[in-house]
Formats: sequence, structure tokens, C-alpha cells
Amino acid sequence: MREEETESIAREALESLGAGRQIEPFSIRRPSFTAREAYRVTAALRRLREKDGAASIGRKIGFTNRGIWPEYGIYEPIWGDVYDTTASEVPADGVIRVSHFSEPKIEPEIVFGLADDLHPGMDEQAILDAIAWVAHGFEIVQSIFPGWRFAIPDCIAGAGMHGALIVGPRLAIRAGERKALLKALPGFAIALHRNGEEIDTGKGANVLDGPLSALKHLVGVLASDDLNPPLRAGELVTTGTLTRAFPVAAGERWSTTLSGIDLPGLAVTIG
Repeated sequence: MREEETESIAREALESLGAGRQIEPFSIRRPSFTAREAYRVTAALRRLREKDGAASIGRKIGFTNRGIWPEYGIYEPIWGDVYDTTASEVPADGVIRVSHFSEPKIEPEIVFGLADDLHPGMDEQAILDAIAWVAHGFEIVQSIFPGWRFAIPDCIAGAGMHGALIVGPRLAIRAGERKALLKALPGFAIALHRNGEEIDTGKGANVLDGPLSALKHLVGVLASDDLNPPLRAGELVTTGTLTRAFPVAAGERWSTTLSGIDLPGLAVTIG
């Protein structure tokens, strides 16, 4: 794909993201569009956003939950950038505003903050040793493609479907707690509630057998990517939805309860 085509796709995606505007999937207009070409768009999109003043502060991994693959017709994980303009702590008023997103959905996830660079060949214990903190968060995902219908390259070129990341309280990982956390991450349970009613449950193992496994997968993917940077110290990574993703509407109250891990649940209202 020519560089001008890559830039054109990136600009069209950027104009749609955050504007509540949907477009025809790129894969329909360009049937030969590949995932590798889409990650070229990722790099171009990052340059455009940085030119506008945003800073890339981490990544989101999408479609790590195999249980949702048939729902979307997507059968492998993807990733996208997270920016200082899209990630935040839970607002003081607990309200997440989503009106500028296209068909927004909410996903409860595990988020890591990196203390050291990650390298191919690291096992999960080594990866955990390189993590400074862990948190529970909500990612708001969106689809700039109508009806959440797309192919893998579209997901990637559409910023990994990323809209916003709300990060809950960060648990600093101390040396003496790492062994217990290594065991807890795949085994903990989560319940997702809408307006006080439980609508789904999940567990850590839902995301590629555990959040650390999902992170390890991303390290491997980036190792063969000469267009985008590897994971570096200081980045945050959110590892994918632990339950199904659900559409959100103004006025709804969304909350989680977690068991088997030392992280609090979250509660937010959709604005």
C-alpha cells in the first residue's frame, strides 16, 4: 500500500473517531487491505494525533476474550494506542461522557503499568517483575463502522476500537506479593452490573488465559512489527474485556465487584 493511501485512511479514521461519525469499512472499499497494512495506519494515526498535541502513553489489547469472537467474527487479538487525551482516572463525579463516541460499549479490564521495558522471550513471571502497578478499569470502545461490522484490518485502522480508558485505584506491586498475584490474575472473578442488576460475569482467564498471558502475546506481536515501538517502561497496557462488551446509554450506572484479587470494584455513571 502506498504511503499516501496509508495517510488517507489514517486521516479518515481520525476524522471519525470522537466525532460520532461512522464510515464504510475500509476492507469493503479495499478488499486486499491486510492487518500489516492496518498497523501502518496505526503508526500514521499516532503521528497525526501527536501532531495535534496528544501523547501516546500505552496500548490497549482488544479481542483477547475468546468468548466474544463469534459475536464479532474476529478470531484473533488486535492492539491500539492509548493517549493522554483518552485515558484518565475515575472522574470525581463518577460520570463518563460518551456522547461523542459511535455505538459506545463498556468493557471491564485489568490494566498494568510498566516499570521496565518488555522483551520477547520473557515468561509471565519475568513480565510481572517488570510491572509497577495493576489496576481495574473500564474501557469505552466504539465502532466507527456501522453496526459493529468489520474485518480485522478495520479494527486495527479504527484505533483498535479505542474510545476512552478509565483507570481505577492503582495497586503498587511489592516484591513479596508477586507470587500470589501471579496465581490470582488468571483465577479471580468479576461481576458486571447495570443499574444494580448483574448482567454478566467473567474471570481473569477469559483474556487469553490471563492478563499476563495477554500482555505476553502483545510483546510477541510487537517483536515482529518494524512500524510500531515495543513496550517500554512508563507505558500502561489494558488487557481486554473480562466479560462481554455492552452498549451504554446516558443515565446508566455501571459497576463491578471483584473477588480473588486485591482490587476494588468500580462504579461509574454514563453521561
